[in-house]
Amino acid sequence: MKTVNIVWGLNKRLQHYEVIWEYHSVQYFRLPLFYFLFFLIQDAQLINWLHEMRNAVVYLTKDVELLVSLLLRISWLTRSKDVVEEYLAFITNLVSAQTIYLRSCLNMLVSNFTGRDCTFSFADVKSGFDICHRGIQFIIRLVPLLFAEFTPIKLSCTTYPQECYLHNLLQVTTYLPALRKDILLLLLEKILKLDVSASRLDIEEAEEMAKTARSHDNNTIGEMVFNMVILGWPSESMAHTVADTMDILMDILFSYIQNICQTNGQLDMGKAKELYRDLLVTFDRLLLPTRASCHVQFYMFYFCSFRLTFAEAFLEHLWKTLQNPNQPSVLRQAAAAYLGSLLARAAYIPSVTVRACLDLLVSWLHRYIDSQDGSARSYCDVSIHGPFYAVCQSVCYIFIFRHRELLEPDMKKGLAYLQALNLERLVQCRLNPLKVCLPSIVRVFAALTRSGKVITPLYRTWTEDGLHEPGDKDRARLSTSEDSNAESDDDFLKAETPKNNSGTFATTPSFHNRTPKSFDSSPCQLP
Repeated sequence: MKTVNIVWGLNKRLQHYEVIWEYHSVQYFRLPLFYFLFFLIQDAQLINWLHEMRNAVVYLTKDVELLVSLLLRISWLTRSKDVVEEYLAFITNLVSAQTIYLRSCLNMLVSNFTGRDCTFSFADVKSGFDICHRGIQFIIRLVPLLFAEFTPIKLSCTTYPQECYLHNLLQVTTYLPALRKDILLLLLEKILKLDVSASRLDIEEAEEMAKTARSHDNNTIGEMVFNMVILGWPSESMAHTVADTMDILMDILFSYIQNICQTNGQLDMGKAKELYRDLLVTFDRLLLPTRASCHVQFYMFYFCSFRLTFAEAFLEHLWKTLQNPNQPSVLRQAAAAYLGSLLARAAYIPSVTVRACLDLLVSWLHRYIDSQDGSARSYCDVSIHGPFYAVCQSVCYIFIFRHRELLEPDMKKGLAYLQALNLERLVQCRLNPLKVCLPSIVRVFAALTRSGKVITPLYRTWTEDGLHEPGDKDRARLSTSEDSNAESDDDFLKAETPKNNSGTFATTPSFHNRTPKSFDSSPCQLP
């Protein structure tokens, strides 16, 4: 039988050539020696070996899968340019002749996206990434099955994405747009796991502790700050490790969204619309069902800031989800929370849009109350009326942050508009929404509506023991700005509504899900 000598172990001093692998038999295959030789041989010899194996790819069947797996494990990115080109030619020929190795080759290329094995300069690392992208593009031209194979491969990569991994997978979408939705789902799912693992309170406490520590030892600040200048990020990092990772990953994601949607500083509506559809899918699948997400959803809010058309489309999508009775209650409540947050805190949404949406929300609440009149379920229970309470809280939240715009420029007309909403009926209905909504929101809403005479009756407040009429202390607490908000659960809820000129906005308000039947249980927080 003809022998195909693929690899030789060399000892030039002894002029001895040892065959360590033969096609017709694998019993002579010496695994440790083979792997060790690739770290010792010179580039010229490695090029010869790769060239010979490239010409013999028809013999590299599944019977010699172990050999091929070793060839795919060698460190080739750190070699000379000639070795890199020969290696790319080898894997291209291998995949075209033996498609059984398609998954292995792609897995090898994608695994290099993390850059974890690189100890060289940033320029060398970036060059290695570009080479891997070239390899994937070479395979694209030869193997149409790449679209079916690439998706399962990327799912097996790192549990929590590194910045290099995130950046490179997003770059794959530029030449494989059909995979963009799947890649975005993968990456956002990983970032979302980071988000829910670190609460906002933990992050704020870590930052406060770090600030205190820096004030005690200003001379050592420069030594304790993580240096990421080589990657182009600021040298100052957040004290909370998970928060710092999220900060970097979200910054990369924002840059990606901007680069896709804008060309030479101008918005490309065609590309932006395509990206919007993919982002909307990720939002519905990942963000709406996820509880306690505080930061990841800002990728959608950031995209909506590019043009009012996208913000209105997103608001309409949330509105349809909210009023769809076929949707699960938890998704409808989440949609209401995101709807209220976007309208309340997004500076790029004009007051006319806020009014239009507020009309829809309040009208929906009145219709819901009408449908419950005379019903046996017309009592305060969040498990039954969850979407109703979520919308009530969103209306209060919108009023807190946008009431100045709703009252301006004509205070008289603005006040008439707010009174026409008949918020008094919502507050006094048997479903008792103020008992369920987040107390911090209720307190500020009560103070603002009372001072503006939007709701005329005397306010009622609730304690853990039940309903009571407010006394002098309660009235003083509602009417005094600083006193009423010193105990607020949310820092941004001050009686003086914060000015929102920065173009940013808070995350969706939490929802205080408590019913008379479960009054001793802890509040259920919506995203």
